[in-house]
Amino acid sequence: MRTTRSTTTSTARTHPLGNPLGTLLTRLAALLGLVLVGALCPAVALAQDQARSPGGLASGLHISDGRLVERNGNDFVMRGVNHAHTWYPGRTQQSLADIKAMGANAVRVVLADGHRWSANSPSDVANVITQCKADRLICVLEVHDTTGYGEDSAAGTLDQAADYWIGLKDVLAGQEDYIIVNIGNEPWGNTDPAGWTAPTIAAVKKLRAAGLQHTIMVDAPNWGQDWQGVMKANARSVYDADSTGNLIFSIHMYSVFDTAAEVTDYLNTFVDAKLPLLIGEFGGPADQYGDPDEDTMMAAAQQLELGYLAWSWSGNTDPILDLTLDFDPTRLSSWGKRIFNGVNGIAQTAKEATVFGGGTPGDTRAPTAPGAPTASAVTATSATLTWAAATDDVGVTGYDVVRISGTTETAVAASTATSATVTGLTANTAYAFAVYARDAAGNRSARSTAVNVTTAGAPAVACAVGYRVVGEWPGGFQGEISLRNPGSTPISGWRLAFAFADGQSVTGMWGGTAAQSGGSVTVTPPPTPPPFPPAVRSSSASSEAGARPTPHRPRSR
Repeated sequence: MRTTRSTTTSTARTHPLGNPLGTLLTRLAALLGLVLVGALCPAVALAQDQARSPGGLASGLHISDGRLVERNGNDFVMRGVNHAHTWYPGRTQQSLADIKAMGANAVRVVLADGHRWSANSPSDVANVITQCKADRLICVLEVHDTTGYGEDSAAGTLDQAADYWIGLKDVLAGQEDYIIVNIGNEPWGNTDPAGWTAPTIAAVKKLRAAGLQHTIMVDAPNWGQDWQGVMKANARSVYDADSTGNLIFSIHMYSVFDTAAEVTDYLNTFVDAKLPLLIGEFGGPADQYGDPDEDTMMAAAQQLELGYLAWSWSGNTDPILDLTLDFDPTRLSSWGKRIFNGVNGIAQTAKEATVFGGGTPGDTRAPTAPGAPTASAVTATSATLTWAAATDDVGVTGYDVVRISGTTETAVAASTATSATVTGLTANTAYAFAVYARDAAGNRSARSTAVNVTTAGAPAVACAVGYRVVGEWPGGFQGEISLRNPGSTPISGWRLAFAFADGQSVTGMWGGTAAQSGGSVTVTPPPTPPPFPPAVRSSSASSEAGARPTPHRPRSR
């Protein structure tokens, strides 16, 4: 679920402030929903010793040399989404089938232990596991009642969650190849997050003492985002508390992780320490708390071969993070299109677990080339491509769309179907696109014939700008700037240029990308920005001085 950035980790800074004109120009750096922000607190280094091997205690999915692997030793890299089963039990059977059809190899399923929401019964949990297996999905089961403990008075404890799992021992036994037990979702808020460590260790030990041999997953404090580095600093001690060594850490990445450096630094800290990690939840859509850098999250996860599970399939109270509209896989949101069909997305990178026969060992024959794509619905910034299906002796699992420029190819979309929409294009520009097919073993076809597409001209539009100062301090300020589109046509591909008068500089921002040369600043949209509809968009920044309580904004019921 989405949480907000703490004021002690997100700052709005420019330096130095000059005369009132300079102050005004500095505030304009946040134009078009852009906010100047600073860096996160310094990372706390992890110990670099080697993760121990679980040895003879390994059973089913387990940890080996800091990696999640299957019983046969093959790496398993999760590529999936979260599904809110406990609030929508009637949607689960079809949702799991649809999630699989979209190319996912894993799903994280929301359960309740009875502290905050009605407990999911043993028979219900057994049915969820059966459905996951029928749909050939590795299933992460999590208790949601612990969310925000210490800050949310309604939250339960990790000890209560551990008791729930022990009560399900007979249901879970024998399923070690297929499920992972996520003890509790976001089990600590922003109040004294250092208190997370001891209860986490105690819960792990309690489950092992009860005889559970499954891989255990633990979420970070700070509503899962660990912006104070408590999980990073204590990961080794938590991992060493597991007598089997089969424990994996889960970081939730939302607006705290709005720069590439923040994302890669966090992930690499665990990888370098050989401590297992995945992105157990993440979001991409921007809101007033920031603009998560989902492109870096997905690219880094692919490069480091770490799992990710996007939040969430459908049914959020605030639908900004719904991947599908009303649980309908034919109605993907822009967030859903990014996750399933975008670069480094699920369709392009997911590989089925070998316990289901995924990977088809011995399959070395590539699919045939897809048919030549044709273009339709061409706009100034997007085009829909459609092609004839490829064939394969085992089965085609997906298609990769590439942009061709001379001898260079750039991946621009992926799909499990025979069509895809390419976005982020420039108006009045010629492009060439082609398609590859993939099978379950990772064999790639020859490239299809290319199609040439010229985008339409950009419509003539006008915009109106406003701003307000939220707060100031010596050497900086925080502000909220809004851009209004008074027309009826969405705006894409905007560009802002302005100049500082007194040597100020932009130290960071979310909602856009800034480039500065001397006093001149140019701001362009973030990667894959949503179209700017006829409405008002605004963003706000938090002062680095005078930290105040951060409200939690759950993205589920």
